[in-house]
Amino acid sequence: MSSGLSGRVAGLIATGVTSPARPRQRRLRLGQVDLVLLADVLIALICWGTTVSALGSLNSRHGMPYGSAMLVLVALVVSAPLAVRSFAPLTAWTASALAMVWTGWVILPNMHSTAPYLPAGVLVCVLCLYAVAVRCRTWVVASAGIVTVVISAVIDQPGIAAAVLVTAIPAFAGIIVRSRRASREQFRVQERRHEGERALLEERQRIARELHDVVAHHMSVIAIQAEAAPYKTAHPPPELVESFADIRASALSGLSELRRVLGVLRSELPDTAPQPGLGDLDGLLESARSGGVVVTSRITGMPRELPAGVDLSAYRIVQEALSNAMRHAPGSSVQVELYFGAVSLVIGVRNDGCPPADRADHERAGETERPGGGGHGIIGMRERAAMLGGRLQAGPTGNGDFLVTAAFPLGDRDLADAP
Repeated sequence: MSSGLSGRVAGLIATGVTSPARPRQRRLRLGQVDLVLLADVLIALICWGTTVSALGSLNSRHGMPYGSAMLVLVALVVSAPLAVRSFAPLTAWTASALAMVWTGWVILPNMHSTAPYLPAGVLVCVLCLYAVAVRCRTWVVASAGIVTVVISAVIDQPGIAAAVLVTAIPAFAGIIVRSRRASREQFRVQERRHEGERALLEERQRIARELHDVVAHHMSVIAIQAEAAPYKTAHPPPELVESFADIRASALSGLSELRRVLGVLRSELPDTAPQPGLGDLDGLLESARSGGVVVTSRITGMPRELPAGVDLSAYRIVQEALSNAMRHAPGSSVQVELYFGAVSLVIGVRNDGCPPADRADHERAGETERPGGGGHGIIGMRERAAMLGGRLQAGPTGNGDFLVTAAFPLGDRDLADAP
């Protein structure tokens, strides 16, 4: 039990319970040379030399109670902790405090010294305590300060006031430096985050400009031409007029939604406009029927309110599947099925106009080629499903149909009840 406790104490002293665990990267440097570490080593050498000289004078005046090797060792024990304070501040302070106790109780009394401490030992202990205050946690700093004052009171009780002052100055100085560094680091983190947000906003605005200049323009032209087309023919058939009216309505609806998306892209505020969901499915199906597709729908299970993300993604998947059917199999028959299970929502969109085999192969990979560029409809549907913990499959069936199936979890359990 005692060995375990001593091991934990030794581990705390060795690691120094520091935060950060390593010295700052922006310390003073001259090339590859760490100037702070270099200064610590130089001060430690100066303390070692002055301590050897002071102990030698005391030793000679009082009958040489110690040999020269012992004096060199004492000076080394007093001065060496300073050289490692950057990497192990608590270890350095512990060693310096023990050195002060050892010299104050054992070495100096035999030399009949009137000073309770070695001056170099006090300097090393103060600098090590400052490193503890800068690098270690608050409870470690408080403990180190209390222990330093207690040791000073035991060695030199009349000088307790001076000991408190000498201990408080480096401790508070270190805490102030630590707080300023933390504030600067927090400011840098916020600045980097703001730079990222600014870059994201600029990219969104660039995308919005591209969409406005290209897509919105073409959709406006489609709407205008669809409105003007019936007047280019004398006595156009009612079916033609109705078809052009549907084309114009679809173009205006798409243009309206595109403008809403552009507003979101250009805004720094979150989108608060209502998003479509399965409650708007009837309008979506009617729009597909006006595009020349025969659409039927069926709902099984117990319909209920869905999470916002699932509701929107389900609507978008049905919308994309219908768009693919109108694009690749115009005039085909499409069946849309919704299954509300206990823990899942399953969507099935089947059309009887399967694309050619080479195109179907690309569809299975989510890489359908389209005139003028690559298509990403299947990829987008898969990403929507995966984002919500669901799954999506799209591809031709054995009887010549093309089937898109998506399953979304509605609870914490897996999709166990998907049909």
